Amino acid sequence: MSMPQPSSGLLEQLSGCLGQEHVLTDDYSCAFYAQDVYSQGTPALAVARPGSTAELSAVVRACTAAGYAVIPRGGGMSYTSGYVPAEPDSVVVDTSRMSRVLEINAEDMYVTVECGCTWQALHEALADTGLRTPYWGTLSGRYATVGGGLSQNAIFWGSGQFGSAADSVIGLEVVLADGSVVRTGSGAQVNGSPFFRHYGPDLTGLFTCDSGALGFKAVITLRLIPQLPAKEYLAMDFKSGADALAAMSEIGRKGLAMECFGFDPYLQSQRMKRESLAADVKSLTGVMKSSGSVFGALKEGAKVAFAGRRYMNEVDFSIQVIVEERCPEAAQLMARQVRDIIARHNGREIENSIPKIVRANPFGPVNNMVGPEGERWVPVHALLPHSKVIAAFAGVEAIKERHAALIEEHGIGMGYLFATVSTNCFALEPVFFWPDELNELHRKSITPDHLKRLKGFPANEASRAAVATIRQDIIELFTGMGGVHLQIGKSYRYREGLDANTLKLISSIKELVDPQNRVNPGSLGL
Repeated sequence: MSMPQPSSGLLEQLSGCLGQEHVLTDDYSCAFYAQDVYSQGTPALAVARPGSTAELSAVVRACTAAGYAVIPRGGGMSYTSGYVPAEPDSVVVDTSRMSRVLEINAEDMYVTVECGCTWQALHEALADTGLRTPYWGTLSGRYATVGGGLSQNAIFWGSGQFGSAADSVIGLEVVLADGSVVRTGSGAQVNGSPFFRHYGPDLTGLFTCDSGALGFKAVITLRLIPQLPAKEYLAMDFKSGADALAAMSEIGRKGLAMECFGFDPYLQSQRMKRESLAADVKSLTGVMKSSGSVFGALKEGAKVAFAGRRYMNEVDFSIQVIVEERCPEAAQLMARQVRDIIARHNGREIENSIPKIVRANPFGPVNNMVGPEGERWVPVHALLPHSKVIAAFAGVEAIKERHAALIEEHGIGMGYLFATVSTNCFALEPVFFWPDELNELHRKSITPDHLKRLKGFPANEASRAAVATIRQDIIELFTGMGGVHLQIGKSYRYREGLDANTLKLISSIKELVDPQNRVNPGSLGL
């Protein structure tokens, strides 16, 4: 790799491409765009904000030709250093200006968006069409972008039936390190349109889940399906984690839930502390709108308000299930099968307020990115086969017990989020809370009224280091069990876990598309 040219020439070139107002070089911006939810890297040299594929191409070409690292950034909601610079004088590309929904094609059943379009914006654009994408976003979708979701891969809305974000994409336009633009799928044909993913080798898949290591996703096409109007909501309580996980696995294997997710007692208690009955009542607007009729709205709103939160006092491991089908009879049939599974695994059905409220307000504030008093929060996770999830849960519990003294000394709290992904995958996500100062990304993302109510904490490097130690032990456990990960970034052991021939292949692909290693160096361990 050659030495970079003087930065002044690059900054002039970027300003010429984008306009000076879209090249940020002030200290605040260069530090802000170089931090994620968990970590903070070396401040960027500059933040470039292209507004089109042509401008993105010009930015990437200018940076790499001058020898500077260039890094894609979506909504900033990740926690694995995916877009945090690994070396000084990097240029971070903020994709938020590339936010348009370019085409909704109801005849050919696809939608095309720019990379900076948020999942919430896409959801709203499709709301009145009777159509949706199979996977349709993360809980952080008011900020999280479609491009970021495909770079990191993502799960939640629609994942119980349709898998991860990468499973719903059918075509991409990708800017490579030299600024050239490649297209994938049927859209790569000279006279083609992006209606089908597979034509020759699956180049679309190559550029998903790469944490931005192989190129910049500029334009994305996702397939469409009809919206499913009939819904059933179920919630259940289990007294043991093993029973809860076994029930979720059976629900997942049988494909009964559009979303199936759960919490351990600790994480559940944290969520109850964060929110209040007043917040639930405020959320009733979404619940009532989703009911489809005036009578149904009043009935559903009254149920949620009457239930309150008292019923959660005796709940241990809570599992939430949302069923979606074309007609009420089909949804009710699947709900009956879920109830049968609950009974077989020693569970009991409880009030279903939580899945109703969450589904009716799918892209709420991201106040859950901190603890109820302003503690820092970070997850670590693995995607596992059903056959290994209970053993993995037990392994994490053993690590927690081994570090019990450290956890107590530093005031660390640990909980779990569980979720099924299609019929063949289970997401196990331990989460940490500890007293520590918030960073600027937290302060800008949390709603101002919520931020004012937080107690807050001073900087606490010792507790931060303790969390890092425990997280690393859990990552090692998951690697040893053959677990895989979303948002690999620069945190998970992707490179170390690959067999030699596969690593050789992916390294060769990286060298082909980015021979100077200037596109997000360090991501994926490459």
